[in-house]
Amino acid sequence: MRGFVRKTESLRRILPINERFWAKFDLLRTLVRRDLEARYKGSILGNLWPLLNQLSQLLIYTYVFSIVLRVKLSIKSLPENNFTFGLWLFAGLLPWIAFSGGLIQSATSIVGQPNLVKKVVFPLGLLPLVPILSTFIESSFGLMALIFFVAVNTHTLHTTLALLPLVWLTQLLLTAGLGYLAAGLTVFLRDIPQTLVVILNVWFYATPLVYPASAIPAQWQSLIFWLNPMAAIAEVYRDIVLVGEVKHWGEWGVASTIASIIFCCGFIVYKRLRPAFADVL
Repeated sequence: MRGFVRKTESLRRILPINERFWAKFDLLRTLVRRDLEARYKGSILGNLWPLLNQLSQLLIYTYVFSIVLRVKLSIKSLPENNFTFGLWLFAGLLPWIAFSGGLIQSATSIVGQPNLVKKVVFPLGLLPLVPILSTFIESSFGLMALIFFVAVNTHTLHTTLALLPLVWLTQLLLTAGLGYLAAGLTVFLRDIPQTLVVILNVWFYATPLVYPASAIPAQWQSLIFWLNPMAAIAEVYRDIVLVGEVKHWGEWGVASTIASIIFCCGFIVYKRLRPAFADVL
């Protein structure tokens, strides 16, 4: 954390950004840190729980698909074994875990903190971002574990890992845009979080996460990749971490465009609904 603070101070001197932005950035950083500390306060393992939860999902899915169903998968640069399928599966699940977890929690970020909403000077635009960033940071533990296992399995680290921040940007824009929209609408329609869970369940199986994209009928593959940003994000994660070669540049570009549009639309809707939050709550 101290190293992160020092880098932030260096950026302040370099970037031509006003102090108001940095004040909000510091507040957001503090809120995210408090949220992460509060999630596992009093537990012995603390913030290791997210990693253990993700690894347990990896083991369960690997057992079901590789051992019980005997699904075989051939990936360039990785040996053909049951562990390979687990790595492929984990690489796709990681962005989904961060996306779905952050989105569901952001939906109740406003209704769950009415005291902050009623403070005139509090920047309400930060509240939906807190659970999104917290969940994203938690998923980074799983990502580090994935990179470690890939390095052990292949005895190499792909240079494409340097592209991960760009994929994160696409993922965060998509999650934040939908998070703003869900958080704003939930103030007026309390059924939004439950509806969101149902939508995400359908979305999960409409995305090639636990099954390869080749299993999708050929006539539907293009539609899935070009209209489902999470499908492209999951495949690019796999390209970068497992293969060492990005094969889905076009899909990634479309996903980034869709994510940017969703972010702008979600933020605009949230901003227009924001003045009525205090009255409703």
